[in-house]
Amino acid sequence: MLLGELSRRGYQTLDTDYDGWVLVDGAWDETRMAAYLASNSSVVVSGTVENQGRFYDRFEAVVLLSAPVEVLIERVSIRTNNPYGNGETEQSVIRQQVLDVEPLLRQGATLELDGRRPLSELADAVERLMASAGHVR
Repeated sequence: MLLGELSRRGYQTLDTDYDGWVLVDGAWDETRMAAYLASNSSVVVSGTVENQGRFYDRFEAVVLLSAPVEVLIERVSIRTNNPYGNGETEQSVIRQQVLDVEPLLRQGATLELDGRRPLSELADAVERLMASAGHVR
């Protein structure tokens, strides 16, 4: 939703959950991502993968959009554009990842935003961050 709002506001966005950006092993296709970032200097990239840290030096900022695990479970179970998270097994994985992975993501983040905030406020915060880095639409 946040990526869609930023796109609607005129920003270039990339959701790596689609179109083959994530390989079978769950990591970004590093060759493809490196080439994409080299040719797109102002883009908002969304995704959480094991090798994302290898690209942090190419990002002006890394934003962690967080929410309590029950909010995350509710959201993934009702979305219609991606079936991941509908089953109990996947929801258990999500719960464990929040415990294990979110602290690591927090360490690498430039900014953490509470995903329960209204969409317009979240988009405004990302816009401010991009403007401070000199990126325009």
